[in-house]
Order: sequence, then structure tokens, then C-alpha cells
Amino acid sequence: MILTGTDLGMTYAGRQVLQHVDVALDAGEQCALTGRSGSGKTTLLLMLAGLLSPTEGRVHLSVQGRDIVYVPQAPSLVSELSALQNASLGLRIRGVPPGEAQDRARAQLHALGLLDVEDSLPSELSGGMQQRVALARALAVAPRLLLADEPTGALDQATGQMVIAVLRQQAEAADAALIVATHDQQVAEQFPRQLVVEPELVR
Repeated sequence: MILTGTDLGMTYAGRQVLQHVDVALDAGEQCALTGRSGSGKTTLLLMLAGLLSPTEGRVHLSVQGRDIVYVPQAPSLVSELSALQNASLGLRIRGVPPGEAQDRARAQLHALGLLDVEDSLPSELSGGMQQRVALARALAVAPRLLLADEPTGALDQATGQMVIAVLRQQAEAADAALIVATHDQQVAEQFPRQLVVEPELVR
């Protein structure tokens, strides 16, 4: 198993957000994490990514931190860097030579429909474009476990379907585990497995 979460719970300021959550995901598995806003999807993703410690239960990850990528709903790009520089940043941090890093990042930008924005700063891009740059950065490092929080939230339906198709195709090709949090049932239905998060539980 890539990850296993056992009897997970999270309490914020005395309020139980999640409890008794059991999740397991193997290499190559893909699932959608659904639930209304405020149901705890982001909290669960952060726990599964190893970025937030549960107040109950435990998460076991069989991959190293450098092989896990979490893409938040807010794009979190570096404002001083171009789209291409942002997309290659994860590779550069991992020590990949500049030329190779840019080539790999450029391929992901193109795969996500960003053909003409390589030199654009984040402030010159729409929210949806910024989100796709963040996804390109994640895909470029070829993670073993990719967790994306509402990656289609700022996209129109056609672009959103394209983005999900790219995420799924590349995860399948790399035998990577993929979890996508979404409130869009049409997005969720593209996945072979769904986890439904409700206040204080997951099923």
C-alpha cells in the first residue's frame, strides 16, 4: 500500500471535524474525494499527505516525502517567477539540471493546454491558468502519490474534463496513486472509486 489511514480523527478548537476514517490506497489506484464545502476534504488530504497530524489514529506512508505532492486549491505560485519557472521549480529543488527541468515542465504545461504562457507571471494569468501551472509543477516531478484539492474548481467544464483526463492518464502511466478532492459529481464520476466525506465521518 502507498498509504493507509487507520481510525483517523481531527478536532479543531473542540469541534470534531473527522472521526473514524479508514483509507487505503495502493500504487496505481485513483479515487475522488467528495463532499460539500466544509465537510473535511482538505483536512483529510493534508493528513494523507503527511502535512497534518491527526488528533486520532495514524497515517502510514510507504513512500518518501519527495515522492508525495499535494496541490492545494489556491495555486500557491511564486509571484516573481514565470509560468515555466514555476512549473519547473519542483524539479529544480530536487536537483534536476535547468535544461532538463525546463523541458519536463514545458511538456506538462503543453499537456494542460498552456501553450502560450511560459513567460507570463502569475499576476498575468487567470485563476484557472494558475491552477494548471501548479498541476504542471506537480506532474513534472512524477510523484508516486498525488493529492489535488479541487483542481477543476476555477475551470470551465471542458477544461476541467481535460485536466482530469491528463491527471488520470499520467498517474496510470506512472503507476502512481491519485486522490482528487472535488464537489463536482461529474468530476467524481470519472474515477473508478469514490470516498464520500461528511461531517464527522467518511464512507
